Parts: sequence; C-alpha cells; structure tokens
Amino acid sequence: MPNQKKSNTIRDVARQAGVSYQTVSRVINKSKLVLPETREKVEIVIKEIGFRPSAIARSMAVGRTNTIACISPNITDYTFASIIEGAEKEARKEGYFLLSSSAENPNSFISLIDELAGHHRVDGLIIINPYADRRFEAIPEDFPLVFVGACSRDKKICSVSLDDKSVGYEATRHLISLGHQEIGMITGPKMEDCCTDRTLGYSIALKEANLSFNTSLIIEGNWSASSGQAALFKFANLEKLPSAVFAQNDRMALGVLSAAREKRLEVPEQLAVIGVDDMPLASYFDPPLTTMHQNMPEIGSEAVRMLMKSMKKTIKKCIQLKLPAQLVIRQSTSREGGGRENYK
Repeated sequence: MPNQKKSNTIRDVARQAGVSYQTVSRVINKSKLVLPETREKVEIVIKEIGFRPSAIARSMAVGRTNTIACISPNITDYTFASIIEGAEKEARKEGYFLLSSSAENPNSFISLIDELAGHHRVDGLIIINPYADRRFEAIPEDFPLVFVGACSRDKKICSVSLDDKSVGYEATRHLISLGHQEIGMITGPKMEDCCTDRTLGYSIALKEANLSFNTSLIIEGNWSASSGQAALFKFANLEKLPSAVFAQNDRMALGVLSAAREKRLEVPEQLAVIGVDDMPLASYFDPPLTTMHQNMPEIGSEAVRMLMKSMKKTIKKCIQLKLPAQLVIRQSTSREGGGRENYK
C-alpha cells in the first residue's frame, strides 16, 4: 500500500510563519487581536502549504458548531416538511447547517434534546408544534430556542406561527357570506394551540353573524383524511346535516370530500367544504378545495432569522410573530370560485 501524504497541522503553519499556534488559530477564526502584517504572513503560509483547518477544531475554538437543529413530531408530514425546507434554505444563507429530526414520544425527545443541546452539538433549536405534549421542558435554560406553531405559555421563548385566530375567523366568515348558518367544524387534537385559536376565530365569526355556537357541530380529528371522513359520517347522523364544514387542515377536508361522495352529497350545492394549508394537491381535489393558504417555507425562514438574533443576543424582548393567511376560493364552496384574498 502506498504511503499516504501526511496532512499539515496548525503547528506546521505556526512553525513556518514563525508565530505561535494560538496566533494561527486567531487568524483562522478572524480574531481582531492579530496585527495586519502577522495576519498576512500566516495567510500566505496557509495558502502555500494548502492547510485546511478542521471544522471540529474550529468549532471548539470559537465555541460554536455553525449547526442548528429543527425538531418536529415527524418529518414526512407536508406541513412540517415545508417549514423545515424554508428553515434549511435560510440557515444556509446564514452559513449554518440545519439538522432536522423527529421525536415521536417524550422519552426519545428528551434523549434527543440532551444530545443536541445538553452536549452543545448545536448552537440553537427550533421546535415545531411544541405543545403536542410537555417534552420541550427538557431544553436547558437560556439555550437559544424558537417555537414554531405555538406561542410560549410559561417561558419567555420567541415564536413564529400562523395567525390561527384569523384563519378560523376568515374561513368561517367566508362560509357565512355564502349564506350558511349551520357550519360544522373538524378540529385537530385539542391540546394544540392552533386548534384552540382556530376554534376561537370560528366562534367570533358566528357571534358577529348572530349565529349560535353549537358544540354538537364541533368534532375533534387528528389531522388525517380518515378522521375527516369519520367526522362527516358523524355529522350525517345528526338530526340536521350542517350545510358547510370547516376542516382545520386540508387532509381532513379531503376526508370530508371522500365521505360526501360516499353519501351522495353534492359539493358545494349540499355541502360546502373549506380547509387550511393549501397543500399542492388541494387544487386537484374533486372538487378543487377552497382553503386558507399559509406560506409554510416562510414560517421556517422567519424561525431561523429569529433564532439567529437569539443566538447573537440582539433580541431585547420575547417576540411572538404571527404570519397572515390568504383565503383561496375554489369550487368546494362555490362553483364560481377562483381567486385569493389576503387577511392579516
């Protein structure tokens, strides 16, 4: 086997430049505590011998890894994946690598947090959907952190989320504007903040229109198409079927459309349906789905920008950023549907 060429080290650079290895380290890490002429001399030697500093050694020297992590309940869900996509692009712009991972149960979450934050494997964390349970409490105090999808309840943590109260309000108001008075709603898991806020918006719109808030018209789902389908079957068993359904995400709305076909209900003539997300396939549903569009990649980008400020300690107070949604009208609520309206 041929002999492999030995890699140059930081001490080789120091010896040839006639300086200490600590000075070479300062040059590599762009410290201002180096005279210009010394910096130039070291940089010439680095270039001449082709020295490449170890990323690990460099991160140890400067006390950062240039890596952040984004943890979500799963990484296959369209919503979560889109948020992570936006976060990854923004992190790259900032010169950071984004590590995405999922934790499906509290024990694995705690182990993951201990590995990433407790051992300083990353410089900051983004937690998507933090209140699915109490797992986020494993995060060390004062560690740079941003929540996505919910505001901090008992800790002063910055967050980025959709303006979910407006989402619920505008979705319901759209149905009311079409003349609907019996409006069913399918929520996601009720422990999640977005569901609570969308339900609040729904109730405000009903109250403004002098319509009653009927708990029998609210059914809890789990974000899946099958739970939307099951919810419509439950609505169908009521004495009077609601004339419209607000599903708190597009997948549950898809389940409603499937169940409506099975029940031979004409959409939108007998049942109007609206969702939330505007997933790419929403315009290909049968009929195309009216929905509340959210810019999920932008949510991820904003989360990274906020995390960078937190890591640099340039945020003086906790920021709770809520991004606007956009009503996209298609044929599931009106045969003349087509167009977008902005809401903040």
